[in-house]
Amino acid sequence: MDIILVTTIIASLFLVIGLAEPLAARLRLPYSVILAVLGVTIAAGATFFLRTTLTDALNPVAEAILGLPIRSNVFLYVFLPTLLFQATLGMNLRRMLDDWVPILTLAVVAVVVATVSVGYALSWASPLPLAVCLLIGAIVSTTDPSAVVSIFRSISAPRRLARIIEGESLLNDAAAIALFGLFMGFVMLGTPDPSFSDAIGRFPMLILGGALAGWIVARLAVWIMAMFARHERAQITVSVALPYLSYIIAEQSVGASGVIAVVTAGLTLNLTGPGRLPPQAWTSLQEVWDLLAHWAGALIFILAALLIPRLLEAVRLNDILLIGVVILAAVAARAVILFGLLPLLTLLRLSPVVERPYRAAILWGGLRGAVTLALALAVTESVRVPVEVKRIVGILATGFTVFTLIVQGSTLRMVIGWLGLDKLSPIDDALSRQVVAVALQTVREDVARTTENYDLSREIVRSEAKRFGERLDAAVDSAEANADILDRDRITLGLIALAGHERDTILARVRERTISARMAERVLLDADQLIEGARSGGRSGYQRAARRNVAYGRAFQAGVALQRRLGITGPLARMTADRFELLLSQRLILRDLGAFIDGRIRRIHGRRVGDLLHELLSRRIEAAETALEGLRLQYPGYAEELERRFIRRTALRLEEREYNAMREDGLIGSEVYTALVQDVGARRATAEDRPKLDIALQRTDLVRQFPVFTDLDDAALARLGRALQTEYVNAGQVIVPRDSIATRVFFIASGAVEIEAAGQPLRLGRGEMFGQLALLTRRPRRAEVRAIAPSTLLVLDEIRFRRLLAASSALQAAVRASAEKRGLDPDAVL
Repeated sequence: MDIILVTTIIASLFLVIGLAEPLAARLRLPYSVILAVLGVTIAAGATFFLRTTLTDALNPVAEAILGLPIRSNVFLYVFLPTLLFQATLGMNLRRMLDDWVPILTLAVVAVVVATVSVGYALSWASPLPLAVCLLIGAIVSTTDPSAVVSIFRSISAPRRLARIIEGESLLNDAAAIALFGLFMGFVMLGTPDPSFSDAIGRFPMLILGGALAGWIVARLAVWIMAMFARHERAQITVSVALPYLSYIIAEQSVGASGVIAVVTAGLTLNLTGPGRLPPQAWTSLQEVWDLLAHWAGALIFILAALLIPRLLEAVRLNDILLIGVVILAAVAARAVILFGLLPLLTLLRLSPVVERPYRAAILWGGLRGAVTLALALAVTESVRVPVEVKRIVGILATGFTVFTLIVQGSTLRMVIGWLGLDKLSPIDDALSRQVVAVALQTVREDVARTTENYDLSREIVRSEAKRFGERLDAAVDSAEANADILDRDRITLGLIALAGHERDTILARVRERTISARMAERVLLDADQLIEGARSGGRSGYQRAARRNVAYGRAFQAGVALQRRLGITGPLARMTADRFELLLSQRLILRDLGAFIDGRIRRIHGRRVGDLLHELLSRRIEAAETALEGLRLQYPGYAEELERRFIRRTALRLEEREYNAMREDGLIGSEVYTALVQDVGARRATAEDRPKLDIALQRTDLVRQFPVFTDLDDAALARLGRALQTEYVNAGQVIVPRDSIATRVFFIASGAVEIEAAGQPLRLGRGEMFGQLALLTRRPRRAEVRAIAPSTLLVLDEIRFRRLLAASSALQAAVRASAEKRGLDPDAVL
């Protein structure tokens, strides 16, 4: 085929793609539906021109369109890795990890249920072998979430719901394509009725082999990209090679699933890339991949749509009945997942609550698209598949795809409107009216200042002021008529706004590079958790999320265990340094939020809500300060090094800003500007390096701060420091349960605990100890000890504590004082 003609056609397809997006927005239809309709129209038009004698001059163009070298390998090896890889890069992976149970369950179970349902339904309704029926089930079990997710975003549906749908769809495609490869092998080998054990036996190799291949290739790519720290284009170029190499190595060398390899490679880069690449390089990389995926997604859709007339040209009446069977079985399978499994996961507290209208929208929005057509095309091209099987697979998969795109896709927005999902809730409606009133009052003040500054004509100002005043009066009247928002709802809305502003502040600090790329994703994750906590649980949900932000996680506790039991200090050192930097970043950001409460939230929701939000903000600042103080005590000087690093980076940002201003004012030329900016970049690369934390606890200095150890010499303090073990506990965690046998004594290095005995709470703080009386009297504990703040405890076992007690008069005096306070005889205790 003439290369000039092919290039012209491909360029014309890009023109069609460019026109499709605004057309979809104007017609209020999903973008994928418009692409499919345009592709079918182009293919049908080319067929008509080729078969009629009225337009012979257009025959070469028609032949070129219908003869485009569109093969399944083009879809599977060129377009599919691009789409899957970009989807993984665009995910907020750490937020999705919070919902990994529903995502994984929905993805894997949905694919299996859809494959089995469609397969057995076809087996009962047709003479096709079971292997062929299951192959068709695997082909049609992939879903395209773009339509329903884009509409959910336009109606402000819960972010968590959209994330679950996106995550489920990504893993859904991976699992479905893996099953497709499995059943395709059975069909080509002529195995009509594969056993369950045969299918399950090969599946782990497909998954695990692909995951391992993708992880190894991604780690190698990240290592290479980190070597090119100052060469952004080189880093992006390496990322472009990553998904294709992962796919080919897994498929051709390992014999595993290339799709799983690409997904794993993308997830690996998503997790490690922000910490290894400069912020600007990571942003540019994502932007490039967004554009590549947009082109690939549009091309795969329109090229696949060009094949629809060809795949359906041999359709028979019986085939239409089988298409109906596929439609009913697939919809029923998805309904079982959405209305059976999803509520069960919610009941077991493994999934967020998904309201029935949203589940109905997801059911109707389960469109099939280019991946389904590409898999069907792969079957029709195989020389090892019988001709009749190729015909029926192509017709059923294509017919089902056309139904979902044309019928479901064109009516999806109407169904969402019928379900009432496109309307504001009464609370949001009342709030929007108040926001409009407050905003217009601010606008009126700004407009008044502007007219004074520019000395505009009084007649024009007067007429426009009157017109604006009428609108403002109407907005105020509407807000007063709908001012019946409960205080509880106002608090929730205020907290959502506060958390949203916190997220915006974080993004601004990241752009200014005062927050490192390593911490950017973590603090943004914390802000997202605050937003969703406030949305789902109001004030209590916000507070729970705030406590989690400063709590010691399971990974940190695992790092402590590795350091204590195996002497492996690397993970704990890294996580402790991360915690240092995270707390410092939180403290800086939280101190900037008070002005937003006074300037915005108080004006919309009133003084009482503003005061309450100030109180919650003060508690968060105090919790961050307490947690940071605990780290300062253990690692003196490290926080100061981080603060110096922050100051240096801020100074570099300000210096670069001054150079930009001088360049814009024409004070310096491009050569001087480039040299200055390069110098700033070199110094910034040095400032980006985080100081290394020596995890060896400086226990001697820490122990010396306890009043009970003041009479010990340096040698005794050193021995005591080596004997003490460190424990980290979160707020609300039970340290010592009631009626337990005492075997250890605890010293509070930072934080606070509460002892509850006989209904009387007793609070202890830094420098105090507990557990000594129960250990010395050998009585079961009658009190429960619970942490009331993230705390660092130093723990000493019974034998060492008794030795220390015998050698320290200060410790003996402290034990006597605590015994007298509890009403015990000190001599009997000692």
